[in-house]
Amino acid sequence: MNLHDFYYELPRELIAQDPLEDRSSSRLMVLDRETGKTEHHIFTDILDYLNPGDCLVVNNTKVIPARLIGSKVGTDAKVEVLLLKREADDVWETLVKPGKKLKPGAKVSFGEGLLTGEILEVVEDGNRKIRFTYEGIFEEILDQLGQMPLPPYITHQLKDKTRYQTVYAKHDGSAAAPTAGLHFTPELLQKIQHQGVQIAHVTLHVGLGTFRPVKVENILDHHMHSEYYMVEEDQARLINETKARGGRVIAVGTTSLRTLESATGPDGILTAGSGWTDIFIYPGYSFRMIDALLTNFHLPESTLFMLVSALAGRETILEAYAEAVREKYRFFSFGDAMLIL
Repeated sequence: MNLHDFYYELPRELIAQDPLEDRSSSRLMVLDRETGKTEHHIFTDILDYLNPGDCLVVNNTKVIPARLIGSKVGTDAKVEVLLLKREADDVWETLVKPGKKLKPGAKVSFGEGLLTGEILEVVEDGNRKIRFTYEGIFEEILDQLGQMPLPPYITHQLKDKTRYQTVYAKHDGSAAAPTAGLHFTPELLQKIQHQGVQIAHVTLHVGLGTFRPVKVENILDHHMHSEYYMVEEDQARLINETKARGGRVIAVGTTSLRTLESATGPDGILTAGSGWTDIFIYPGYSFRMIDALLTNFHLPESTLFMLVSALAGRETILEAYAEAVREKYRFFSFGDAMLIL
């Protein structure tokens, strides 16, 4: 499969730069993957497509303010550091700019010395491992100094940090939000539960690997970075029971889907536990657990566009996206939603 098979034209003005004032007022395209038929709604109409006995599975990861702006000790040159993966003893794998001037041994100061980082080594893709030193509690310092790591296609400043968090965010660790969940409000979730729909929680800490551009022409040569996931025992039981009763398992976002598919065996049973996944889902993949997906509209030639193509069929998705462009849907992280049934 060639990379260009997953390309579509997107006018730049359709890339959403700001979240809507009301989370649940975004638009919702509903796609029937069997017929290719689409319907256009507002997000709260999702209630009409959920049945008693269904289970919505959400990703309760929490985005950390992972973008740090500092200066190189000795030269005062501006440095940007993005925290990607936490390791032991205050060591993080990071993405740094400019990378060429930050060799092992170099030090970076943040917040006039409130936080200091030393480059330990250069790893895969030019990422740096950095050891941080500080006085006090790291999370409190990060909350004080860090910024939300918005995707590069969002050029506006985010006025309210909470708008890049889901209302059910719980476990710190993501470098990006699971954006399909941004549409839900507590009130809407309550209505969904009152309708007899279960809500299950899994955790996948979203790294930049999910969003890295595919740089190889043959997509089978693309290497996915690993991300940490966790499925708790009671949540696995709830999801498995839904499946056994004949209810639908509906993933909220590609991160929830990737967690479920990673932790489900060939027997179709979801296993509780935690670990790292580098699952890459593209056309030809056989889904083991999920029956439907709620997601946003994804970048051309991205692994996420390939994932929805695997679920609904490449031609069906390309036609649906072309219709979304014609109808002027808002795209990407702060954009509108699609329900694939």
